[in-house]
Parts: sequence; structure tokens; C-alpha cells
Amino acid sequence: MMNNLGAIDLNLLVVLDALLAERHVSRAALRLNKSQPAVSHALARLRALFDDPLLVRHGGQLEPTVRALEIAPQLAEALAHMRLLMGSHPFDPAREPHVFRLAMSDYAALVLLPQLMTVLRRQAPNVDLLVSQASREVMMAQAVDGEIDLALGVFPTLAEDLRTSLLFEEHFACLADRASLGGEKTMELSAYLQRPHILVSLRGDTGNEIDLALSAIGHKRRIALALPHWSAAPGLVPGTDLVLTVARRILPRDGEIGPLAIFAPPFAIPPFAFRQIWHRRRDGDPAHRWLRDLITGILAPPTGAPAAV
Repeated sequence: MMNNLGAIDLNLLVVLDALLAERHVSRAALRLNKSQPAVSHALARLRALFDDPLLVRHGGQLEPTVRALEIAPQLAEALAHMRLLMGSHPFDPAREPHVFRLAMSDYAALVLLPQLMTVLRRQAPNVDLLVSQASREVMMAQAVDGEIDLALGVFPTLAEDLRTSLLFEEHFACLADRASLGGEKTMELSAYLQRPHILVSLRGDTGNEIDLALSAIGHKRRIALALPHWSAAPGLVPGTDLVLTVARRILPRDGEIGPLAIFAPPFAIPPFAFRQIWHRRRDGDPAHRWLRDLITGILAPPTGAPAAV
């Protein structure tokens, strides 16, 4: 790289930072509010400047070269210092267009999107969301690779360079057809184990909090149906002897839902931590920080304060 800083267009470094984050010319252009040809032209100039390809096409995205991986952390730090020096340009959600790519489960969509979309349509009408669903391992990989801006879910461990914030701790509840309970408002463990169950899981396996808690006390339940859709599961219980054990937050608070009774599990299930995660390269992005704060305000408002609406 040439030593004469006066001969360098420092805006190129902002483009390089976006390309390293997005690993895709079109997404980098969208992030920078530039045209795709302008970003492609900037990449050509960067390659000449650094005498290195910097990003090479592999499959559907651009992969950084060894030189680019060496540059990335230093570049991010330098730009962060420049933003502090110049004063960070705040994101104006009421006026600025922006597209965020989020990854979340069906459950996360149920607990977040209704309130989030209400807020966005009122306060940020030019902000759009692209939502995808994947396993937690894939979501972490997507965050690392720059394919998504933010993932929401349960992440017991995190990949390197990922940041996280706790949104809430979730507990479990059971659903059963009220008529099948014979007037009871709860269920003993023996009755729970005798019934067939619905499991909500992307993979359909038993490596989940419910079955692990049962295994810890020496029991196992029969899974009559495994499916990946939280929203569809409650509607499969009425008129059957099935039991559904799910996260409490997606259920009404009044103890019943149509013909279904809601009751506490007859054994202890540890709560799970629901988080949002992102790559550290997005820490200083004003728009990204605004969205993280907005989601926190909706799902984890200060004690005694209502969620944002």
C-alpha cells in the first residue's frame, strides 16, 4: 500500500469495510447507499491500491484473501477512531432508508415481529426487514460471514467475534385439551408421561431443554409428532390426548386458549436465555445500534416500564 495518504481517497476504506462485512457487492452497495457499479469500481481501485485481490468470488459470495483478513481488524479499529474523532453520524430512522437482514425462529417471530413492525411503520417507515430462519449453528455462521445483521434465539455458546445481549429468560408451560383433563387444572407427572407429545424442533431430535430435564430425573416421553413450527403446534392439540410443552411467552396469560388448558409442567425445566447476537464489526454502526436498542426496548424494557409500541 502506498505511503502517501494524501494520494488515497479515504472513502475507499469505508467501501472496503462494507465489503469485508457484507462479502457481497450488492449488499455493500445497499449498506453504503451507493450503486452496485460504484462499489465494483471502488473494489477495482482498492485492489490496485493494495496490490491484492482482497475479495475473490467463491460460490455465491466474496471470500477475503489472507491480506484482507489481516487488514480487516485494523481497518475497523481505524474507522471507529475516525467516527469518534469526527462525531458519529446518528441514524435518523424517520427519514433514512435501510434494509436489515435478521435470522430468527418461528418462536422469535411470534414474540418480536408484531410489536417491532408496529414501531417500524410508525417511526421508521423506510426501514425494511428481510427475515430468514435457520438452526442456531447456521445463524451464528451467517452472522460471522456477514450474511445477516442480527440473529435472535438461544445461543448457549458463541462463535468467536460475536457479540450478544440478553433480552429475557423464558419459562415453559403445557397445553392439553381441557375436556381430556376431566375437570383438573393441572397434570401429574405420571399422567404427563402416559400421554403422547408434540415436540417443536427444527431437527426433530430430543436434544432440547424439555427432554434433557426429563432425562435428568430418569424419564422419557413419547413424541407422537415433531414439527418446526411454533405457531402451528397449539392448533394440533384440541380434540386429542396430545400434550404440548412450549415457551410460555407465546401463550395467553389467562390460563386457557380456546378449548385448551394451560398449566405448569409437572417437573422442573430450567429457563432458557433468549438473546440477540451480531458480529463485532457492526458494533459502531449507528443504524445497527438503533435496531438493537429498539429490540431491547420491546423485549427487555426497564423494570416497571412498558415495552415499546
